[in-house]
Amino acid sequence: MPAVPAPRVGDEAELLMAAQAGDVQAAHRLGRLYAQRGDRAAARHWWERAAAGGNLDSAYNLGIWHEKHGSLDNAVAWYERAAGAGDAEAAVNLATLLLEQRGDVEQARSWYEIAAQQGSRAGARRLALMCEDAGETSAAREWHRAAAAAGDASSAHDAGFLAYSCGHEEETVHWWECAAQSGHADSAYCLGLFLQASRDPEGAEAYYRLSAKSEHPGAASQLGGIALSRRDLRSARAWYEQAAGAGRLEDQRMAGFVCVELGDARGASHWFGRGAAGGDAESAFNFGLLLIAEFGDLGGGQHWFRQAALAGHHGAAVELGGLLSAAGRRSEAEEWLADPPPPTWDRPAEPELMARAELAAAATGRRGGVALAVPELAEILGTWDLVTRPLHDHADVIDWLVNRSRLHASAVEHLASVRGTLLRPGSGPWPSPGEVRHVLTTARELRRRLGPSSARHGGRDTPRPR
Repeated sequence: MPAVPAPRVGDEAELLMAAQAGDVQAAHRLGRLYAQRGDRAAARHWWERAAAGGNLDSAYNLGIWHEKHGSLDNAVAWYERAAGAGDAEAAVNLATLLLEQRGDVEQARSWYEIAAQQGSRAGARRLALMCEDAGETSAAREWHRAAAAAGDASSAHDAGFLAYSCGHEEETVHWWECAAQSGHADSAYCLGLFLQASRDPEGAEAYYRLSAKSEHPGAASQLGGIALSRRDLRSARAWYEQAAGAGRLEDQRMAGFVCVELGDARGASHWFGRGAAGGDAESAFNFGLLLIAEFGDLGGGQHWFRQAALAGHHGAAVELGGLLSAAGRRSEAEEWLADPPPPTWDRPAEPELMARAELAAAATGRRGGVALAVPELAEILGTWDLVTRPLHDHADVIDWLVNRSRLHASAVEHLASVRGTLLRPGSGPWPSPGEVRHVLTTARELRRRLGPSSARHGGRDTPRPR
């Protein structure tokens, strides 16, 4: 190691004299002064002198020093020395190195647990996440609560989700409210969804507005819908455009619809065009309608009808067939008109059901999970409401559906079970994507056999908000 240069004047000289005389605290402080000056070798020298005399802060600093400038083994050794003597922050750093650099899950968890038991907020959070990944929900909830109680907003958010998935609604509200008041925009948004699902629209709007202060695109979308329901078109446009600017295809489409209502064809063209270019079939269909109705652009309309039809849009296929037939291309027109894609579900779900669908998707998408698709969940929930609407007494709803539809009882029971989990989290495990696809097939067959058509079959009218 190179010679340690002596400080020139003042306190540094006094610290050097004291450190050379064996003052451990002076050696630690001298190491800090050299570190601030950028002299890494001198800082390490004096911290080693201090650590040899039992100074835990110096041992911790040496862990950081070796993590940045030295070897992993030395960093682990110094952190272990400090952590073993009761330094919780060193225990967290040690656990993180062991986990991320060595893949030693068992030892990492042990040190996180030691840190958490000593009151480390970071240790409690990291331990909670490890428990989640191991499928230990009860332990994860315990440690998220500990971290949240110590002020960790992210753990409060996670504790809220774990409580929601277990059906503990009061605890859900408590933790999301704690996180929201600490500035966690996702928690404010989730609490808004929960209140909306609980039929408290005023409370939901308040939390959407809180979340929107952090430019949360989902909150902006919800506020756009609220403004639209009040026929406040200018506010609706502003909110939808904020959400659309974040790349949300559905909100680009809705911004287009509101522009149509405001008589701004160019604004509508911009947003429908962006949605269409992003692959949204409904935007492409409405862009085609707009180009023809407002700009007389038959070629552009035909192009976007074709793009939407290729993506499975029934109305676009019908419109495309009509245009081709009018242009004398009857053979090609017949291909689209004879076998258009089947109508898709476009019946707006109740706000409460949409909120439940969004919460389920968010819950299943946590920690690297596969998020369920909100439109599919909304279709499942909406279909059940549609086909059971004639029934006044829902006590024997499954038997009634089986008898009326002639579907197998197990298929209808499975649909009912998934619906129940979406509406009452904790009543069963979240469905897998495969289960959702299976149940969606049942829902569509029920709708085909029992319900009125819920799809738009296309038309030449100027698009309007749905």
